[in-house]
Amino acid sequence: MFKLIVVGIVAVVAQAIHPIRDEIVHDIRAKATTWTAHDVQTNPISNWTEEDIRARLGTVIQPPIEGIPSPAVYNDVIPTSFDSRTKWSNCVHAIRDQAKCGSCWAFGATESLSDRLCIASDGKVDVVLSPQDLVSCDWWDRGCSGGILSWAWSHLESEGAAADTCIPYESQTGKAPSCPSKCKDGSDIKRYQCSDKVQATKIDEIKSDILNNGPMETGFTVYEDFMSYSGGVYKHTSGAQLGGHAVKIVGWGDGYWICANSWGPSWGEKGFFNIAFGECGIDSAVYGCTPKL
Repeated sequence: MFKLIVVGIVAVVAQAIHPIRDEIVHDIRAKATTWTAHDVQTNPISNWTEEDIRARLGTVIQPPIEGIPSPAVYNDVIPTSFDSRTKWSNCVHAIRDQAKCGSCWAFGATESLSDRLCIASDGKVDVVLSPQDLVSCDWWDRGCSGGILSWAWSHLESEGAAADTCIPYESQTGKAPSCPSKCKDGSDIKRYQCSDKVQATKIDEIKSDILNNGPMETGFTVYEDFMSYSGGVYKHTSGAQLGGHAVKIVGWGDGYWICANSWGPSWGEKGFFNIAFGECGIDSAVYGCTPKL
C-alpha cells in the first residue's frame, strides 16, 4: 500500500510540472497583451514530454565574446519593417525539424549560411546545408548535447558544411553518427565555407547586416510559456526557465524580430515566431559571415 501511494504521488508531481499545462496558458491569457497561446489540447507539440522539450534546447547561452568583429553598418535607411522571405523569396529556405536532438545551434547556423550563399550568388548557389555535418563533425561543439554559436560559426569558417543531400539529417532520436568521410551516396564531400565571422550586439547592426546580407543566427533563453506560443509578438510572461535555444532571424517589424524556428512547420506561425527586441537575450549576440563563392 505504501509503495503504491508513493508512486501515485510521484506521477502527479511529474505531470504538474510539465511546461505545457493549463496553469501556464491561463496565466498567459490573463497577462499577455502582445501574443496568444494554444490550448493545451490543440497545441501541436503537447505530446512532447518534458524530456523531449529539454532535448531540443541545445544552445549554451553566452555573453558577447570579445575579439569578434561587429558587422559593418551600411549607410542605408533602415526600414521600420523588413522580411527576408519577401525580399529573397527564392533564397530563404523552408522550415526544418531538429526532432529530439539538441542541434538547434547547428540548424540555425547552416540555415543562415544556406540563405546567405543563395543571396550572395544571386541564386546561383542554392543549396540547403547539412546540420548533421556540424552535429557529427564540429569537434568544437557537442552534437545532440548542445553547442555554442560562436564555435559553430568558427567551424563554418575553418571547415564549412556539406549539402544536406550529401550528409542528410539522421539525429532525430538524439544520437549523432560519426563524422562521415564520404557523402551518403559514396561521392566525395564538398563543403561550403564562409569568412569574416561577425557578432552583432546592437539592434541597428543586426538590422543592417540582415538587410544587406541575409538572415543571421541568434540564441535566447526559453521559458515554459514559449512552448504554448501560437502567434503575435512573444514576451516572457509566465513559467520557469527551461534552457537555451538557437534560431534564425529573417527580419523585423516595429519593435520585434521575425525568427525561423526548427521545430517543424506546425509549430507557431507556420514554423516562425515574433519576439520583442531585447526579450530573453534574443539580440545580445547575433552571428553571421560572408559566404565563400
